[in-house]
Parts: sequence; structure tokens; C-alpha cells
Amino acid sequence: MRLDPFQLERYFGRNEFAVPFPLAASDCDGLALRELLELADTESRRLWDSLQLGYTETQGHPLLREAIAGLYERCEPEQVLVAAPEELIFLAINCLVRNGDHLVTTFPGYQSLYSIAESLHAEVGRWEPDEEAGWRFDPERLEELVRPSTRLIVVNFPHNPTGALPVRADFERIVEIARHYEVPLLSDEMYRLLEYHETERLPSAVDLYDGAITLSGVSKTIGLAGLRIGWLVVRDERLMKRLIELKDYTTICSSAPSEILALAGLRAREVVLARHRQRIARNLGLLTGFMAKYEPLFSWVPPHAGTVCFPRFKSDSIGTSEFCRIVREEAGVMLAPSAVFDYGERHLRIGLGRESFPDALLALSGFLTSRRAE
Repeated sequence: MRLDPFQLERYFGRNEFAVPFPLAASDCDGLALRELLELADTESRRLWDSLQLGYTETQGHPLLREAIAGLYERCEPEQVLVAAPEELIFLAINCLVRNGDHLVTTFPGYQSLYSIAESLHAEVGRWEPDEEAGWRFDPERLEELVRPSTRLIVVNFPHNPTGALPVRADFERIVEIARHYEVPLLSDEMYRLLEYHETERLPSAVDLYDGAITLSGVSKTIGLAGLRIGWLVVRDERLMKRLIELKDYTTICSSAPSEILALAGLRAREVVLARHRQRIARNLGLLTGFMAKYEPLFSWVPPHAGTVCFPRFKSDSIGTSEFCRIVREEAGVMLAPSAVFDYGERHLRIGLGRESFPDALLALSGFLTSRRAE
């Protein structure tokens, strides 16, 4: 296995903490430890106060797995595996894909969802959305990409980086395609629960199809990225056994403090989620006004869910990599160019989940206004 550099993560590694305004961040503001403990229920607080810093169970703390199982309609705690989200992608694809296999994945997207498979010498079919149709992922195009050698379909909804969310009929058709061809469906649902209208929330893939594997975590939705806690929901007992065996070669088990804090966050999720949704709505309103003001420079499809969107940059003189560099160096605002998603030079990712968003957008607006006046 030889993995290519992770372009998005290397870009963030160089820039995220070097600027005052990280406007490309995909997470919601992190909770302070004091705040999380104030929200903790009695049992979680007792577990925290009596915590001993030894090894934890490989599959995850039983109470944490029970809380995770409660997020789904058809899930038992033994069907949950806890680890860092990126680790879980690594484990899942290594267990599901072999040399010469073919898989299909939503694209553009989080690089590990396809690069790990490519490092295993699998062939990846990239299922791209139609920007003019509101970044719609057409299920019929997905079926066209499926081959006899297809061993996995990977989807990510709500989608990073576009903010797209399929209508339920489209999502059910996606699941039906996986079921018809008897192909596992790895469903990255890291932004699920951050829909702008609760009626548009899709069911988890694992609640619709026994061959689905659902990925989620507390990083994006609960504002607990620093805990490095996520999970897979897996119905296939043999696959779960292989995942646990492979995890013995990675982290073996999760951080004991992180598991208890994640439990507290999940049990208090409705309070936290309401706060995050309110902030995202405010920021989305500000961005709508910004896009109208700078329409000569940008066009966009407003997102339907999650914390990110993917506007088009309309300049003919430079691409988004150069534009983002100039904005970062001269205004202290970090945007993410589409090149870090291996998606050309015409788009950029903007994040909506941070409290600093109004100040960041004001700094960007001031920069653009001053450039326009020159």
C-alpha cells in the first residue's frame, strides 16, 4: 500500500491555525470541556469523575455503543464499532476492497473514501453530481457506473463539499441499486442531523439495507472533533469480526476520556444540535447576502444540509488555488480551493459552522471591496 498525500488535510495542516479566519472549516465550533460537563447527565458525570486511565474495550464502551445504537431504527450495540472516523474509513475499505476490484464513489469528496481503494490497486468510478441541477447525484448515472467487478458503492450525504442532499426517492433508488447488485454500501453520514429542515432528513442507509455500513461520529454534528470518536454500524457479523481484527493493528482501542465525553455529548445532543443549527442558519443568511453582493465573482447552489457549500468562482484571470492564496495572505481568510478535492480550479469550499463566520465573511468582503476599488 502506498498512499498519496491527503491534499485537503495537508492544506488544513499548513493553514488552518496560521490564519485568524478559517472560513473553510467543515466542523461546528468545539464545545469547551467545562460546558460539556455541565450538559452531562448524572451517569456520564459519575463515569467521568471516577474514570481510570486504562485500556478500553476494542469495540467501544458498552454505554457509548448503546447510545449510538439509539440513533438508528434497527441497530443493536454489538453492531457498533467505535474508533476515529478516518481510522474507520481505512478499516472498512481495507476489509471490503481487494486488488483488481471496482468501486463507485460520490465525487468530489473526502479523499480517503477513494484514495485508500486506489492504493490497494482497485479501480474507482467517480459518480459526479450535476451542478446545474442543484448538485444532484442522479441514481441512473450511478447504475451506469456499476460493473460486474463492482465490490463497493460509497456515498456521502449530506455531501461534502457541496452541501447536497438527495430527495428521499433518489436515496431509496441508490439503496435499491446496491441491493439489486448485492454490493455493500458504505454510507458516510458524518453531517446527518444537521439538515436545515428536519422533514428532509434521510433515513440512515443501515436502516434501509442490511448490506449497508454507516459511518458517523461526533466531530461535525456535536462539535467534539477533538475527541476523535466516530463509529461504524455494521450488520454483517463476519465483516464486524474482520474490522475488529484489523483494528488490533491500528489503535486497538479508543481513548478512555474521549469515550465518556462522547457519551455525554450524545446524550445531550438535542441541546447541542439546536445551537449548531441556529448558527448555521444565521451564517447561511449572511452568505446569501454576500453571494448576491458579489454575484459578478461567484455563483452558487445553496446547500440543503450540513456545514459546507461549494460556490463557483467566475474569474477568467486566475483559478481558485491562486485566489485562495491571495485571500489567505492578504486578508487572513482561509478558503479551500477545489484543487484539494481533485476537482479543478473553478470552485471553493466555505464552511458555515463556526461562530467566527460573520467576522471572517466581513474580512473577505472588505478584501474584495478594496480590490474592486483599485
